[in-house]
Amino acid sequence: MRLQGSQLPSASGLRSLDNLVVLPQILNPRNRSLVRGNVLVFSSLVWAFYLSNFPHNRATLFLLLPTLGAIVGTADTVRCIRKRWSLYHGGVILCIYMDLMIVTMILVFLLYPYALWMARGR
Repeated sequence: MRLQGSQLPSASGLRSLDNLVVLPQILNPRNRSLVRGNVLVFSSLVWAFYLSNFPHNRATLFLLLPTLGAIVGTADTVRCIRKRWSLYHGGVILCIYMDLMIVTMILVFLLYPYALWMARGR
């Protein structure tokens, strides 16, 4: 079927088609979201536990992916800081400290198997 000139969709009609696919606000990276950053960091930690086979700590470079995920989640958390101090601002700072501890833990999972001087038994 071929459309004639008057049957073609207008530009305003195309703009209304964009509203058909509605994503939750939490998934929009243009909006600041403390929940999105924290979920990304915690899921990166769980993923790092799984990849490192935690009690046995195997060496794998796939741990770079959860490291990057945790860093992106931390950056998303940092975006939520407000200029004026409030209890919300203090809570965001606590979340940033938690994110930095998780990034450090993932980096330990990544680097510990390669640090032979630390892994050597006495």
